[in-house]
Amino acid sequence: MTEIRLSPAPLTAQAFKPYGGVIETAACAPRSINQGYAQRFNDLCGVDAAREGGAVNVSLFTANPRPHPIAIQLMERHPLGSQAFIPMQERPWLVLVCDDPLDVSTYHLFSATGRQGVNYACNVWHHPLLVFDADSHFLIIDRKGPGENLEEVWLPEAWRVEAFANQP
Repeated sequence: MTEIRLSPAPLTAQAFKPYGGVIETAACAPRSINQGYAQRFNDLCGVDAAREGGAVNVSLFTANPRPHPIAIQLMERHPLGSQAFIPMQERPWLVLVCDDPLDVSTYHLFSATGRQGVNYACNVWHHPLLVFDADSHFLIIDRKGPGENLEEVWLPEAWRVEAFANQP
């Protein structure tokens, strides 16, 4: 049996750049709106949804934690559009990506703060949502429409890939 243990690195825009973008306001200058009673942070991510007649889909996910350590069994990607995950609570969560799901040396695990979202670029392999807390809410912006926009790869049964992270 092949055993692999992954520990998270902090999620930064530079480290995540090969996989998409980090959605956060830290490096973005706000614009005052609504007579000065609100701030607007523009262009936090691009939405890639138009391939093969697709359109933008905005949805809400409620996620629950997986048993710890997290057994990684599959990776997925979306060949026709990007997929953004934006937390709606200030709860840390995990982001797992790879270049090739059958080459564990390409896996990267990131620890996201509750103030960071991610926008997976089109065709980026990633694990489904990984949270520490029950009823964790996320705003999702992705593609809807014709065509197959989900590809999954189940890892070989002989592998044991686990994600370890200190829970908050």
